[in-house]
Amino acid sequence: MRVRVNGESREVPEGSTVADVLATVVENTTGVAVAVDGEVVRRGDWTDVVVRDGTVVEVLTAVQGG
Repeated sequence: MRVRVNGESREVPEGSTVADVLATVVENTTGVAVAVDGEVVRRGDWTDVVVRDGTVVEVLTAVQGG
């Protein structure tokens, strides 16, 4: 199935969770936030929320700056 991650179309296996998708995008999840179809998903729910075909996932990483 196909999902859109940070504006890019990606193929993921049926039944993939937010955690599964995230593992294809970042190595370290420290400072990472995830939104699915515009709704923020709590870190504790990443392994429970299953994405579906056409889901839009936004992965945001906090960066230090000044």
